[in-house]
Amino acid sequence: MSLFVRNRLLHWFGSVAIGSGMPAFDIVSEVDKQEIDNAINQARKELSTRFDFKNSAATIEVKNPTLIEVSAEDAAKLRALLEIVIGRFAKRNIDLRNIERKDPAISPLGHARQEIHIKQGLDGDKAKEIVKAIKALDAKVQCQTQERQIRVTGKKRDDLQAIIQFLRREDFGVALGFTNFRD
Repeated sequence: MSLFVRNRLLHWFGSVAIGSGMPAFDIVSEVDKQEIDNAINQARKELSTRFDFKNSAATIEVKNPTLIEVSAEDAAKLRALLEIVIGRFAKRNIDLRNIERKDPAISPLGHARQEIHIKQGLDGDKAKEIVKAIKALDAKVQCQTQERQIRVTGKKRDDLQAIIQFLRREDFGVALGFTNFRD
């Protein structure tokens, strides 16, 4: 927004509408895509060197940034493969609350396949649950849901920091991150 337009809007509507300067922050739930890629590459490398997977058709495929498919000859090898992948996620500090494993699909011939979904952003139900928990605190803050994230604004920085501490103590089933903290 140009300085001229900003000054005109401030003149017409007052400082409340534009640039009110209220402290705010965003609540997000994101997993670093580069860390996922690094963990998958490490898991593939371990898969190629493990003795129990020698001459095996076990694979780890990234279908899209939020979907990983692992497959093996049987259910036992699939469990071992999942252990490798999940272990690599944990070592790369990827929060496992954002990893959702679907039920394995085992064919009559014994070939097993399983999908792993990476949850990015807050879905509608989780966002409502978090907003409801914040409102139950009776803190002097306002919450808005915006495109898979929650914006929290308040008059005092201390109120916002108290909200952050509260959310860190609670477990909502997803990893929460706090970004765009502004005074």
